[in-house]
Amino acid sequence: MSNPVVYTNIPDVPLLHRGKVRDIYDLGDSLLIVATDRISAFDVVLPTPIPDKGKILTKLTLFWLNFLKDIVENHLITANIDEYPEVLKKHRDVLEGRSMIVKKAKVFPVECIVRGYITGSAMKEYLKTGMVCGIPLPPGLKEADKLPEPIFTPSTKAELGSHDVNITFEEMIKIVGKETAEALKELSLKLYKTASSYAEERGIIIADTKFEFGLHDGKVILVDEVLTPDSSRFWPKESYEPGKPQVSFDKQYIRDWLKNTGWKEGTPPPEIPTEVVEKTREKYLLALKVLTGEEL
Repeated sequence: MSNPVVYTNIPDVPLLHRGKVRDIYDLGDSLLIVATDRISAFDVVLPTPIPDKGKILTKLTLFWLNFLKDIVENHLITANIDEYPEVLKKHRDVLEGRSMIVKKAKVFPVECIVRGYITGSAMKEYLKTGMVCGIPLPPGLKEADKLPEPIFTPSTKAELGSHDVNITFEEMIKIVGKETAEALKELSLKLYKTASSYAEERGIIIADTKFEFGLHDGKVILVDEVLTPDSSRFWPKESYEPGKPQVSFDKQYIRDWLKNTGWKEGTPPPEIPTEVVEKTREKYLLALKVLTGEEL
């Protein structure tokens, strides 16, 4: 286990944005994205990092970008430090395994969420309205039931500290336009179906996930992290049983722990106990091993 990287400091290049998990630097005509070991829950960054988490997210994202590249182009230029500009090579100890240089893209201001199973905020909405993001669903669905077909449920992209808001497809059209909305929906569903079929063969159910897209040279490309435990719900197939919350290989474990501490939104989150840090790290590592066959 390596020492956690909580914040990066690369004075030779401008810091463009420090997100919940990633630090993004401006390289002129490209970006350097560094996945730190910060972890967030309910849109709040927790005070305790998860060692190696950034490396796991990066390794998984690189795997999926390669796996899905025939469906849609992506933003990756390189993740090989030897191909980085000279000014970055002296920061190899921080950047190795947790960074990539990517194309600059104009990112669409919506998160493209696909759900194959009903849980989380979708379950809450369904119980109230019988719909999710304006999509009517069959009556009588239970927690973690598989949906008849995967559904596309976009949301707004929230600033740090505020919540994403689920929107209907019609609301998405108002934000990005009809043609773009339809293209993003079609791509998202195709990516999800391809990835979930692969994952299920390896014993993992991808219950839901989010994709982000941007425009580069007039083309829609896939950006940001892809199908990681931070952006998806991964359930072990062998223990899947609808009607109750599932065991998971993802961030749900941390969300559940935080809720069980009695933490109230709007107050500072507590430190994560060592055993919860270790268990979270184990879950992320297991997702990496099962999905890619690789270890850190």
